[in-house]
Amino acid sequence: MKRKTSLRDTPVPCAVWGKQIPPEAQKQIDQACRLPVAVRAALMPDAHVGYGLPIGGVLATRDSVIPYAVGVDIACRMKLSLLDLPISSFETYSDRLKDALQRETRFGIGAAFRKRRSHPVMDEDWNFSKITREIKDKAYAQLGTSGSGNHFVEFGILELEEKLRDTEAGRYLALLSHSGSRGPGHAVAQYYSRRAKERRKDLPPELRNLAWLELDSAEGKEYWIAMELMGRYASANHELIHTAIAHALGAEILISIENHHNFAWKERHDGRNVIVHRKGATPAGKGQLGIIPGTMASPAFLVEGMGEPRSLRSAAHGAGRILSRKEAKKNFSWSKVKKILEDAGVELISAGLDEVPMAYKNIVNVMEEQKDLVRIRGIFHPRIVKMAPSGSPPED
Repeated sequence: MKRKTSLRDTPVPCAVWGKQIPPEAQKQIDQACRLPVAVRAALMPDAHVGYGLPIGGVLATRDSVIPYAVGVDIACRMKLSLLDLPISSFETYSDRLKDALQRETRFGIGAAFRKRRSHPVMDEDWNFSKITREIKDKAYAQLGTSGSGNHFVEFGILELEEKLRDTEAGRYLALLSHSGSRGPGHAVAQYYSRRAKERRKDLPPELRNLAWLELDSAEGKEYWIAMELMGRYASANHELIHTAIAHALGAEILISIENHHNFAWKERHDGRNVIVHRKGATPAGKGQLGIIPGTMASPAFLVEGMGEPRSLRSAAHGAGRILSRKEAKKNFSWSKVKKILEDAGVELISAGLDEVPMAYKNIVNVMEEQKDLVRIRGIFHPRIVKMAPSGSPPED
C-alpha cells in the first residue's frame, strides 16, 4: 500500500509584505507552508490568488520542484532597452513608433508570424522529452511574439536617477516588454504538473496543485531541463522583439536589462541548498537589477535588489490584481479608461478591458511596501502601449 503523504502540523515560517493581501492568497501560502518538502516562504505586496501557490508567492523547498509553484507561463519576464532616439520622437515620429510595435511582434492566444523568425534557441536539443519534442514546431511559429493577458510591448520615457553602466543619469526613450514562454511554456507546465499529481494522489484536494517532483527522479530532472529551456526560449522572444523594433526604427540599443519570474532557482539560504520558486516574484539579490511594472497608465520601476534574506532575496513582480478579469470587464467601460490614459499622457494601441489600470493595486504603494527589498534606480513612464487587441477601445 502506498504511504500517505504527511503534512506538517506546524507550517514553516513565511514573511509577508504589504497591506492589501487577499485572504485567499494568504490561505494559499499558508497551505504551501504545510508541505513536507517546504523549508521557508515569503509573500510579496502584489500577491493575489493563483493556481496552487499565489501570484507573488515565494517558496523554498528541499530537493524538489513544484511545476505549479513555478507557474504556467514559465520564465515570464521583463525586458527594458534604452534606445539612442531623442525624447522628441514621441512628437515627431509617433506614427513610426506605433508602426514598429504593430509590425514587429504579435499579440493574442496562438499568435504567430507567417514568416518565421529564427534564434539559436531553436537549434538546441528539444528531443529530450515527449512534450518538448511535440511543441518545438509551435515554439518556432510563436518565436518573437508576445501573447495575451497582461503581456505588453510599450515605448516610454525612462528617467535614470544616476549613472547606470555606461549610461549617464537623464531621460531616455526606452522600450519595455512583458511576456514569457507562450504556448510552449504552458504545455510544459501542464504536462509535468499532471505527472506530479499522479505521483501525489494522496494530497488533499486543496493541495493538489502543489504536487511536487523529486529532483533526483527521472521526471524531476526532465522537468528542470524543460523549465530552463523555456527560460531561454522566453528570453529569445524578448531579444527578437527588441532587436526587430530597434532595427525598424534605425536605432541602436544602448543597454538592455532583463529579469524573469515564474521560475525555480537552485540557491543557498540559511546555510542550506534549496529550490526557490518565485511565482510572480522578482529575484532581488543584492545589487541585482530588475524591472517592476505598474499598469498601462502608471510607471514601471528599474530597481536594484537589496538581498533581504527574509524575502528569500525576492520582490514583487508588478502591481498585482485587485479585481479578476471577469470583474474588471463587468465593472469598467472604455469611456472612463480613456480619460485616465489621456491624463497620464498614454496612447493605447490595443488592450483588453480586463487589463484596465483600476483592476490593479497602486504600484506606488506596492513600491513603498517593499522599500526594504529593492532600491529604485529609475522610473519608466509609458507613452505608447500595445497589448492583445481583444476588447480594444473603440475608435472615435
